[in-house]
Amino acid sequence: MDAAFTEEQDQIRRTLRALLRERCDAHAVKAAVRTAPGHDGSLWRLLARRPGLPGLALPEAYGGVGCGSVELALACEEAGRALLPSPLLATAVLTAPLLARLGTDAQCAELLPRIVSGELTAALAVPGGALPEALGLTGTRAEAAGGTRNGWAGGGRAGGVQARHDGEAGWRLYGQVEQVLDGHSAGLLLVAAHAGGCTRGRTLLFLVRGEAAGLTRTRLTALDETRPQARIELRDVAAQPLGGDPGRAADGDPERAVDGLVRLGVTAAAQLAAEAVGVADAALAHTVAYVREREQFGRPIGSFQAVKHRLADVYVRVQAARSAAYYAAWATDRTDAPDRRRDDHEAAVAGGLALAQALEAQRAAAAEAVQLHGGIGFTWEHDAHLAFKRAASDELLFGPVHRLRACAAERDGLFGVASPSAASRTAVAV
Repeated sequence: MDAAFTEEQDQIRRTLRALLRERCDAHAVKAAVRTAPGHDGSLWRLLARRPGLPGLALPEAYGGVGCGSVELALACEEAGRALLPSPLLATAVLTAPLLARLGTDAQCAELLPRIVSGELTAALAVPGGALPEALGLTGTRAEAAGGTRNGWAGGGRAGGVQARHDGEAGWRLYGQVEQVLDGHSAGLLLVAAHAGGCTRGRTLLFLVRGEAAGLTRTRLTALDETRPQARIELRDVAAQPLGGDPGRAADGDPERAVDGLVRLGVTAAAQLAAEAVGVADAALAHTVAYVREREQFGRPIGSFQAVKHRLADVYVRVQAARSAAYYAAWATDRTDAPDRRRDDHEAAVAGGLALAQALEAQRAAAAEAVQLHGGIGFTWEHDAHLAFKRAASDELLFGPVHRLRACAAERDGLFGVASPSAASRTAVAV
């Protein structure tokens, strides 16, 4: 493993950091989250033009930059450092990779260039608020498929989103999805739905246009305003199956959508971990700067040994989390190794562990920022609470940490020898 970044990767980091330092300070963040879309549209289009952010990891054939997971992780880290409110996570990390991997040539040719240009944003809608389970981060393969009693896709019972084929009318969706990241403003929704009833049930992915008739979208009040969430209600909404007609033998693999979501979880975990590291690093830097200036008993409080120890502990956590996030991103980019199955399995385990470690580092850095800023740090309006809310929200959305670690341990057979069938289920492709 070569731990050094290339000149191109360093340039991506420098360009984004300079641009976000100029356009995305704390005041700009607070102003952007209070707009209707929840982000600065002009800044997003600028990020699409200059560093090509939404298309960073998309193929060049569709106008993308053609980079890999490492480059996208570096971009996510800088976005986290600035607490950038943007469609980056919903569009570039969660939805576009699924579209590129599972979409037909016609779907990719129509939609991916618009995503790359910043014209179109997208959101992934997973019923039941069970995004980490669907991505295979905190759940077993059966849970990802909706095969448990409370399967997130509905399982043919009440709840979730149901898909029905109405002959010439095509596919129609019915149901409701909560906590859809950027779902209120996305021009394209990628909805996971259950089709086939109880006996022949399967999970499928559908494309839904943002202006579709019967679609109602409501922005929800969220703890972290920099991650806008929405409720999606579908009442007889026209939808297009991702990847073609699931009734055809070539497109009708019942495992295809579930496999795609679990494979997405491997790369998404690395990007989420890198973003959390950026948030933690920025919170730590702001706290260090404050304790150097704030005086108590005639000296800066940063000169007291107890404060130094607390910040040193956070620094170690952040650096360890950064190393884990970089390794997870590097592992997902290993496509030419002789033992692909082993490397895919290694990437899946590394991603979950990196995300768990990054979420812990983010929480520790945010908590110390509030504590060491003293009385002013406890006021809700202080900038320290931007990182504090992000840390709390991320663990609710993508954790909890102990389940991330438990799932990684189960995948790796840490507490027992996994059976060959279990090994094949957990060795997912990147």
